[in-house]
Amino acid sequence: MASISKADCLLLDSNTATFRSDFYFPQHKQQNARYFCGNSLGLQPKGVAALVDEELEKWRHHGVEGHFYKKNPWKSYEQVVQASSATLVGAKPKEVVVMNSLTVNLHLLMLSFYKPSGRRCKILIESDAFPSDRYAVQSQVRFYGLDASCVVEATPRVGEHLLRTEDIIDLIEQHQDELALVMLSGVNYYTGQLYNMPEITRAGHKAGAKVGFDLAHAAGNVPIQLHDWGVDFAAWCTYKYLNSGPGGVACAFVHDKHHGQAALPRMEGWWGHNPETRFKMPRQFEPAPTAEAWQLSNVPILLLASYRASLDVFEKTSIEKLHQKSRMMTRTLEKLILDFNQEQDKVFINIITPRNEEERGCQLSLVFDKHGRAVHNFLSENGIITDWREPDVVRVAPVPLYNNFEDLYAFYETLHQAVKTL
Repeated sequence: MASISKADCLLLDSNTATFRSDFYFPQHKQQNARYFCGNSLGLQPKGVAALVDEELEKWRHHGVEGHFYKKNPWKSYEQVVQASSATLVGAKPKEVVVMNSLTVNLHLLMLSFYKPSGRRCKILIESDAFPSDRYAVQSQVRFYGLDASCVVEATPRVGEHLLRTEDIIDLIEQHQDELALVMLSGVNYYTGQLYNMPEITRAGHKAGAKVGFDLAHAAGNVPIQLHDWGVDFAAWCTYKYLNSGPGGVACAFVHDKHHGQAALPRMEGWWGHNPETRFKMPRQFEPAPTAEAWQLSNVPILLLASYRASLDVFEKTSIEKLHQKSRMMTRTLEKLILDFNQEQDKVFINIITPRNEEERGCQLSLVFDKHGRAVHNFLSENGIITDWREPDVVRVAPVPLYNNFEDLYAFYETLHQAVKTL
Protein backbone atom coordinates (compact mmCIF):
# COMPACT_ATOMS: atom_id res chain seq x y z
CA MET A 1 0.00 0.00 0.00
CA ALA A 2 1.28 3.45 -0.90
CA SER A 3 2.42 5.77 1.86
CA ILE A 4 0.26 8.44 0.18
CA SER A 5 -3.45 7.68 -0.14
CA LYS A 6 -6.06 8.98 -2.54
CA ALA A 7 -7.57 10.87 0.40
CA ASP A 8 -4.19 12.53 0.99
CA CYS A 9 -4.14 13.64 -2.64
CA LEU A 10 -7.66 15.03 -2.44
CA LEU A 11 -6.69 16.97 0.68
CA LEU A 12 -3.65 18.41 -1.08
CA ASP A 13 -5.89 19.44 -3.98
CA SER A 14 -8.21 21.25 -1.60
CA ASN A 15 -5.30 23.22 -0.16
CA THR A 16 -3.48 24.26 -3.35
CA ALA A 17 -4.44 26.69 -6.08
CA THR A 18 -5.36 25.30 -9.47
CA PHE A 19 -6.23 26.81 -12.83
CA ARG A 20 -7.58 23.52 -14.13
CA SER A 21 -10.91 25.09 -15.10
CA ASP A 22 -9.09 27.43 -17.51
CA PHE A 23 -8.11 24.55 -19.82
CA TYR A 24 -9.72 21.95 -22.06
CA PHE A 25 -8.74 18.31 -21.47
CA PRO A 26 -8.72 15.41 -23.94
CA GLN A 27 -11.62 13.10 -23.20
CA HIS A 28 -11.49 9.42 -22.25
CA LYS A 29 -14.76 7.56 -21.78
CA GLN A 30 -16.59 10.87 -21.43
CA GLN A 31 -14.27 12.05 -18.66
CA ASN A 32 -11.17 14.25 -18.59
CA ALA A 33 -8.06 12.25 -19.37
CA ARG A 34 -5.13 12.50 -16.95
CA TYR A 35 -2.79 14.65 -19.04
CA PHE A 36 0.94 14.51 -18.22
CA CYS A 37 2.23 15.72 -21.57
CA GLY A 38 2.59 19.46 -21.06
CA ASN A 39 6.31 19.09 -21.65
CA SER A 40 5.46 18.17 -25.25
CA LEU A 41 2.26 20.11 -25.97
CA GLY A 42 0.35 22.14 -23.41
CA LEU A 43 -3.43 21.99 -23.14
CA GLN A 44 -5.64 24.55 -24.87
CA PRO A 45 -6.61 27.49 -22.66
CA LYS A 46 -10.34 28.16 -22.81
CA GLY A 47 -9.69 31.78 -23.72
CA VAL A 48 -8.05 30.92 -27.05
CA ALA A 49 -11.17 30.87 -29.22
CA ALA A 50 -12.42 34.28 -28.08
CA LEU A 51 -9.05 36.00 -28.59
CA VAL A 52 -8.45 34.41 -32.00
CA ASP A 53 -12.03 35.24 -33.03
CA GLU A 54 -11.41 38.85 -31.97
CA GLU A 55 -8.57 39.11 -34.50
CA LEU A 56 -10.56 37.27 -37.19
CA GLU A 57 -13.39 39.74 -36.62
CA LYS A 58 -10.96 42.63 -36.91
CA TRP A 59 -9.62 41.23 -40.19
CA ARG A 60 -13.16 40.54 -41.46
CA HIS A 61 -14.43 44.06 -40.87
CA HIS A 62 -11.34 46.22 -41.21
CA GLY A 63 -8.95 44.41 -43.56
CA VAL A 64 -5.53 46.06 -43.69
CA GLU A 65 -6.68 48.77 -41.31
CA GLY A 66 -6.44 46.16 -38.56
CA HIS A 67 -2.77 47.13 -38.37
CA PHE A 68 -3.84 50.50 -36.98
CA TYR A 69 -7.06 49.57 -35.17
CA LYS A 70 -7.53 51.35 -31.84
CA LYS A 71 -7.58 48.13 -29.78
CA ASN A 72 -4.40 46.04 -29.99
CA PRO A 73 -3.33 47.17 -33.48
CA TRP A 74 -1.45 44.51 -35.41
CA LYS A 75 1.53 46.77 -36.04
CA SER A 76 2.43 46.53 -32.35
CA TYR A 77 0.51 43.42 -31.28
CA GLU A 78 3.66 41.68 -30.05
CA GLN A 79 3.85 44.26 -27.27
CA VAL A 80 0.65 42.77 -25.80
CA VAL A 81 2.57 39.60 -24.88
CA GLN A 82 6.07 41.02 -24.50
CA ALA A 83 6.06 42.02 -20.82
CA SER A 84 4.45 38.79 -19.61
CA SER A 85 6.88 36.74 -21.69
CA ALA A 86 9.81 38.62 -20.22
CA THR A 87 8.57 38.15 -16.64
CA LEU A 88 8.49 34.36 -17.08
CA VAL A 89 12.22 34.26 -17.88
CA GLY A 90 13.49 37.05 -15.64
CA ALA A 91 14.16 39.54 -18.43
CA LYS A 92 13.42 43.17 -19.18
CA PRO A 93 10.62 43.57 -21.72
CA LYS A 94 13.04 45.17 -24.18
CA GLU A 95 15.23 42.04 -24.01
CA VAL A 96 12.52 39.72 -25.33
CA VAL A 97 11.03 39.46 -28.78
CA VAL A 98 8.22 37.10 -29.82
CA MET A 99 8.90 35.75 -33.30
CA ASN A 100 9.46 32.77 -35.61
CA SER A 101 9.96 29.23 -34.34
CA LEU A 102 12.56 27.94 -31.90
CA THR A 103 15.24 26.61 -34.24
CA VAL A 104 14.92 29.61 -36.57
CA ASN A 105 15.58 31.84 -33.57
CA LEU A 106 18.56 29.76 -32.49
CA HIS A 107 20.08 30.13 -35.95
CA LEU A 108 19.49 33.89 -36.03
CA LEU A 109 21.04 34.29 -32.59
CA MET A 110 24.02 32.08 -33.34
CA LEU A 111 24.73 34.15 -36.44
CA SER A 112 25.25 37.03 -34.02
CA PHE A 113 26.94 35.29 -31.11
CA TYR A 114 28.86 32.40 -32.64
CA LYS A 115 31.81 34.14 -34.30
CA PRO A 116 34.61 31.61 -34.82
CA SER A 117 38.04 33.15 -35.12
CA GLY A 118 41.30 31.23 -35.34
CA ARG A 119 41.54 28.67 -32.54
CA ARG A 120 38.42 30.02 -30.83
CA CYS A 121 35.89 28.16 -32.94
CA LYS A 122 34.27 25.52 -30.72
CA ILE A 123 30.67 25.18 -29.51
CA LEU A 124 29.84 23.23 -26.36
CA ILE A 125 26.54 21.33 -26.24
CA GLU A 126 25.24 18.40 -24.19
CA SER A 127 25.68 14.98 -25.80
CA ASP A 128 21.95 14.18 -25.62
CA ALA A 129 20.72 17.59 -26.71
CA PHE A 130 17.43 17.66 -28.57
CA PRO A 131 18.17 16.66 -32.19
CA SER A 132 17.15 20.03 -33.64
CA ASP A 133 19.72 21.79 -31.44
CA ARG A 134 22.38 19.36 -32.57
CA TYR A 135 21.49 19.86 -36.24
CA ALA A 136 21.53 23.64 -35.80
CA VAL A 137 24.94 23.65 -34.14
CA GLN A 138 26.47 21.23 -36.66
CA SER A 139 25.18 23.27 -39.59
CA GLN A 140 26.46 26.52 -38.08
CA VAL A 141 29.93 24.97 -37.83
CA ARG A 142 29.76 23.79 -41.44
CA PHE A 143 28.52 27.24 -42.50
CA TYR A 144 31.95 28.61 -41.54
CA GLY A 145 33.78 25.81 -43.35
CA LEU A 146 34.76 24.09 -40.10
CA ASP A 147 34.59 20.41 -39.25
CA ALA A 148 32.91 18.30 -36.56
CA SER A 149 35.87 18.69 -34.19
CA CYS A 150 34.52 22.17 -33.41
CA VAL A 151 31.50 20.66 -31.65
CA VAL A 152 32.40 19.67 -28.07
CA GLU A 153 29.92 17.41 -26.29
CA ALA A 154 29.38 17.29 -22.54
CA THR A 155 28.77 13.60 -21.77
CA PRO A 156 27.61 11.98 -18.53
CA ARG A 157 30.09 9.80 -16.70
CA VAL A 158 30.06 6.08 -17.52
CA GLY A 159 27.03 4.44 -15.96
CA GLU A 160 25.27 7.77 -15.29
CA HIS A 161 22.39 9.49 -17.07
CA LEU A 162 22.98 13.03 -15.84
CA LEU A 163 25.59 15.71 -16.38
CA ARG A 164 27.39 16.89 -13.26
CA THR A 165 27.80 20.65 -13.09
CA GLU A 166 31.45 20.29 -12.13
CA ASP A 167 32.05 18.20 -15.25
CA ILE A 168 30.48 20.89 -17.47
CA ILE A 169 32.66 23.53 -15.81
CA ASP A 170 35.77 21.35 -16.19
CA LEU A 171 35.01 20.90 -19.89
CA ILE A 172 34.62 24.65 -20.35
CA GLU A 173 37.96 25.25 -18.63
CA GLN A 174 39.60 22.48 -20.63
CA HIS A 175 38.65 24.18 -23.91
CA GLN A 176 38.76 27.76 -22.69
CA ASP A 177 41.23 28.96 -25.32
CA GLU A 178 39.18 27.43 -28.15
CA LEU A 179 35.61 27.91 -26.97
CA ALA A 180 33.50 30.47 -28.86
CA LEU A 181 30.05 29.49 -27.58
CA VAL A 182 28.42 27.48 -24.80
CA MET A 183 24.89 26.49 -25.83
CA LEU A 184 23.01 24.07 -23.61
CA SER A 185 19.41 23.36 -22.77
CA GLY A 186 17.96 24.94 -19.67
CA VAL A 187 16.21 21.64 -18.93
CA ASN A 188 17.24 18.54 -20.85
CA TYR A 189 14.29 17.20 -22.85
CA TYR A 190 15.14 13.52 -22.23
CA THR A 191 16.24 13.32 -18.60
CA GLY A 192 14.40 16.36 -17.26
CA GLN A 193 17.62 17.63 -15.67
CA LEU A 194 17.67 21.36 -14.88
CA TYR A 195 21.16 22.68 -15.53
CA ASN A 196 22.82 25.25 -13.30
CA MET A 197 22.48 28.10 -15.78
CA PRO A 198 24.00 30.91 -13.67
CA GLU A 199 27.11 28.90 -12.82
CA ILE A 200 27.54 27.69 -16.40
CA THR A 201 27.13 31.28 -17.64
CA ARG A 202 29.82 32.54 -15.28
CA ALA A 203 32.20 29.78 -16.34
CA GLY A 204 31.56 30.38 -20.04
CA HIS A 205 32.19 34.10 -19.76
CA LYS A 206 35.32 33.52 -17.70
CA ALA A 207 36.59 31.35 -20.54
CA GLY A 208 35.93 34.15 -23.04
CA ALA A 209 32.93 32.48 -24.70
CA LYS A 210 29.39 33.67 -25.30
CA VAL A 211 26.63 31.72 -23.52
CA GLY A 212 23.14 30.90 -24.78
CA PHE A 213 20.37 28.49 -23.76
CA ASP A 214 17.52 26.62 -25.39
CA LEU A 215 14.72 27.08 -22.84
CA ALA A 216 12.09 24.94 -24.59
CA HIS A 217 11.64 22.77 -21.48
CA ALA A 218 12.43 25.48 -18.94
CA ALA A 219 10.26 28.49 -19.82
CA GLY A 220 7.00 28.27 -17.86
CA ASN A 221 8.39 25.31 -15.90
CA VAL A 222 11.05 26.73 -13.57
CA PRO A 223 12.02 30.21 -12.33
CA ILE A 224 14.64 31.82 -14.60
CA GLN A 225 16.61 35.07 -14.29
CA LEU A 226 18.23 35.59 -17.68
CA HIS A 227 19.08 39.26 -17.18
CA ASP A 228 20.59 38.91 -13.72
CA TRP A 229 22.56 35.82 -14.74
CA GLY A 230 24.08 37.75 -17.64
CA VAL A 231 23.10 35.17 -20.28
CA ASP A 232 23.94 36.49 -23.75
CA PHE A 233 20.98 35.00 -25.58
CA ALA A 234 18.23 32.40 -25.27
CA ALA A 235 15.35 31.03 -27.32
CA TRP A 236 12.29 28.97 -26.49
CA CYS A 237 9.06 27.70 -27.98
CA THR A 238 5.70 28.50 -26.39
CA TYR A 239 3.66 25.38 -27.16
CA LYS A 240 4.91 23.26 -24.26
CA TYR A 241 4.54 24.69 -20.76
CA LEU A 242 3.34 27.98 -22.26
CA ASN A 243 0.30 26.39 -23.96
CA SER A 244 0.22 28.44 -27.18
CA GLY A 245 -0.89 25.55 -29.41
CA PRO A 246 0.81 23.27 -31.96
CA GLY A 247 3.44 25.15 -33.95
CA GLY A 248 2.96 28.19 -31.72
CA VAL A 249 5.17 31.23 -32.06
CA ALA A 250 8.56 31.23 -30.28
CA CYS A 251 10.49 33.78 -28.24
CA ALA A 252 14.05 35.06 -28.15
CA PHE A 253 16.10 36.90 -25.53
CA VAL A 254 19.08 39.15 -26.13
CA HIS A 255 20.71 40.73 -23.07
CA ASP A 256 20.53 44.51 -23.20
CA LYS A 257 24.33 44.73 -22.99
CA HIS A 258 24.26 43.72 -26.67
CA HIS A 259 21.60 46.20 -27.78
CA GLY A 260 22.66 49.04 -30.04
CA GLN A 261 25.93 47.40 -31.10
CA ALA A 262 26.19 48.29 -34.76
CA ALA A 263 29.20 46.01 -35.26
CA LEU A 264 27.33 42.92 -34.06
CA PRO A 265 26.51 40.76 -37.12
CA ARG A 266 22.82 40.12 -37.56
CA MET A 267 20.31 39.15 -40.23
CA GLU A 268 18.13 42.17 -40.93
CA GLY A 269 14.55 42.66 -42.02
CA TRP A 270 11.88 45.35 -42.03
CA TRP A 271 10.38 44.53 -38.63
CA GLY A 272 13.78 44.78 -36.95
CA HIS A 273 14.02 48.41 -38.01
CA ASN A 274 13.49 51.11 -35.41
CA PRO A 275 9.68 51.21 -35.00
CA GLU A 276 9.77 55.03 -34.77
CA THR A 277 10.70 55.27 -38.45
CA ARG A 278 9.79 51.79 -39.77
CA PHE A 279 6.72 52.96 -41.69
CA LYS A 280 8.61 55.80 -43.34
CA MET A 281 10.26 53.12 -45.49
CA PRO A 282 13.88 54.27 -45.13
CA ARG A 283 16.48 52.80 -47.49
CA GLN A 284 19.04 52.15 -44.75
CA PHE A 285 18.42 49.76 -41.89
CA GLU A 286 18.36 51.33 -38.43
CA PRO A 287 18.14 48.55 -35.81
CA ALA A 288 15.54 48.81 -33.08
CA PRO A 289 17.28 49.64 -29.77
CA THR A 290 15.92 46.42 -28.27
CA ALA A 291 15.83 42.68 -28.93
CA GLU A 292 13.32 43.51 -31.67
CA ALA A 293 16.33 44.33 -33.85
CA TRP A 294 16.56 40.56 -34.46
CA GLN A 295 12.99 40.38 -35.75
CA LEU A 296 12.76 40.00 -39.52
CA SER A 297 9.05 40.07 -40.32
CA ASN A 298 5.78 41.14 -38.78
CA VAL A 299 4.33 38.66 -36.32
CA PRO A 300 1.69 35.94 -36.94
CA ILE A 301 -1.27 37.61 -35.25
CA LEU A 302 -3.46 34.52 -34.81
CA LEU A 303 -0.62 32.61 -33.17
CA LEU A 304 0.04 35.53 -30.84
CA ALA A 305 -3.64 35.69 -29.91
CA SER A 306 -3.54 32.01 -28.96
CA TYR A 307 -0.38 32.54 -26.90
CA ARG A 308 -1.94 35.57 -25.23
CA ALA A 309 -4.76 33.38 -23.89
CA SER A 310 -2.23 31.27 -22.00
CA LEU A 311 -0.37 34.28 -20.65
CA ASP A 312 -3.69 35.57 -19.30
CA VAL A 313 -3.77 32.46 -17.08
CA PHE A 314 -0.16 32.93 -15.99
CA GLU A 315 -1.05 36.51 -15.02
CA LYS A 316 -3.32 35.09 -12.30
CA THR A 317 -0.32 33.70 -10.42
CA SER A 318 3.49 33.75 -10.58
CA ILE A 319 6.13 31.32 -11.79
CA GLU A 320 7.45 31.15 -8.21
CA LYS A 321 4.07 30.03 -6.82
CA LEU A 322 3.63 27.55 -9.64
CA HIS A 323 7.09 26.13 -9.04
CA GLN A 324 6.32 25.68 -5.35
CA LYS A 325 3.26 23.60 -6.25
CA SER A 326 5.27 21.84 -8.97
CA ARG A 327 7.81 20.69 -6.39
CA MET A 328 5.06 19.28 -4.20
CA MET A 329 3.48 17.44 -7.12
CA THR A 330 6.73 16.05 -8.50
CA ARG A 331 7.78 14.98 -5.00
CA THR A 332 4.43 13.21 -4.54
CA LEU A 333 4.71 11.46 -7.91
CA GLU A 334 8.25 10.37 -7.08
CA LYS A 335 7.10 8.95 -3.74
CA LEU A 336 4.27 7.03 -5.38
CA ILE A 337 6.66 5.52 -7.92
CA LEU A 338 9.09 4.49 -5.19
CA ASP A 339 6.19 2.93 -3.26
CA PHE A 340 5.17 1.11 -6.41
CA ASN A 341 8.69 -0.31 -6.78
CA GLN A 342 8.63 -1.47 -3.16
CA GLU A 343 5.31 -3.22 -3.74
CA GLN A 344 6.84 -5.08 -6.69
CA ASP A 345 9.82 -6.20 -4.55
CA LYS A 346 12.10 -4.89 -7.28
CA VAL A 347 13.12 -1.68 -9.05
CA PHE A 348 10.50 -1.94 -11.76
CA ILE A 349 10.83 1.76 -12.61
CA ASN A 350 14.09 3.69 -12.57
CA ILE A 351 13.76 7.47 -12.28
CA ILE A 352 16.62 9.04 -14.23
CA THR A 353 15.60 12.64 -13.47
CA PRO A 354 17.63 14.14 -10.59
CA ARG A 355 16.34 13.39 -7.09
CA ASN A 356 17.62 16.80 -6.02
CA GLU A 357 14.70 19.21 -6.40
CA GLU A 358 17.11 22.03 -7.28
CA GLU A 359 18.05 20.11 -10.42
CA ARG A 360 14.65 19.42 -11.95
CA GLY A 361 11.34 20.95 -12.94
CA CYS A 362 8.04 19.08 -13.09
CA GLN A 363 9.13 16.28 -15.42
CA LEU A 364 10.13 12.80 -14.27
CA SER A 365 11.73 10.53 -16.87
CA LEU A 366 11.06 6.86 -16.19
CA VAL A 367 12.93 3.83 -17.50
CA PHE A 368 11.05 0.56 -17.00
CA ASP A 369 12.74 -2.72 -16.15
CA LYS A 370 10.82 -4.27 -19.05
CA HIS A 371 7.81 -3.65 -21.25
CA GLY A 372 8.32 0.14 -21.13
CA ARG A 373 6.60 0.81 -24.45
CA ALA A 374 3.80 -1.60 -23.59
CA VAL A 375 3.24 0.14 -20.25
CA HIS A 376 3.14 3.51 -22.01
CA ASN A 377 0.55 2.18 -24.45
CA PHE A 378 -1.52 0.68 -21.62
CA LEU A 379 -1.51 4.01 -19.80
CA SER A 380 -2.71 5.81 -22.94
CA GLU A 381 -5.48 3.26 -23.52
CA ASN A 382 -6.68 3.89 -19.98
CA GLY A 383 -6.80 7.67 -20.09
CA ILE A 384 -3.30 8.42 -18.74
CA ILE A 385 -1.54 10.51 -21.40
CA THR A 386 2.25 10.41 -21.06
CA ASP A 387 5.08 10.77 -23.55
CA TRP A 388 7.37 8.09 -25.00
CA ARG A 389 10.90 9.01 -26.07
CA GLU A 390 13.23 6.57 -27.76
CA PRO A 391 14.97 4.48 -26.82
CA ASP A 392 13.41 3.68 -23.44
CA VAL A 393 11.91 6.64 -21.54
CA VAL A 394 8.37 7.47 -20.49
CA ARG A 395 8.21 11.18 -19.64
CA VAL A 396 5.62 12.24 -17.08
CA ALA A 397 5.08 15.95 -16.42
CA PRO A 398 2.57 17.03 -13.75
CA VAL A 399 2.02 20.64 -14.79
CA PRO A 400 0.97 22.81 -11.83
CA LEU A 401 -1.36 25.01 -13.90
CA TYR A 402 -3.78 22.20 -14.73
CA ASN A 403 -2.72 18.90 -13.16
CA ASN A 404 -3.80 17.97 -9.65
CA PHE A 405 -2.71 15.48 -7.01
CA GLU A 406 -5.60 13.16 -7.77
CA ASP A 407 -4.11 12.78 -11.28
CA LEU A 408 -0.95 11.46 -9.65
CA TYR A 409 -2.82 8.82 -7.66
CA ALA A 410 -4.69 7.75 -10.80
CA PHE A 411 -1.30 7.29 -12.51
CA TYR A 412 -0.13 5.10 -9.60
CA GLU A 413 -3.31 2.98 -9.69
CA THR A 414 -3.09 2.51 -13.46
CA LEU A 415 0.53 1.35 -13.13
CA HIS A 416 -0.75 -1.49 -10.93
CA GLN A 417 -3.34 -2.39 -13.55
CA ALA A 418 -0.63 -2.38 -16.23
CA VAL A 419 1.56 -4.81 -14.27
CA LYS A 420 -1.35 -7.21 -13.71
CA THR A 421 -2.34 -7.06 -17.36
CA LEU A 422 1.11 -7.23 -18.98
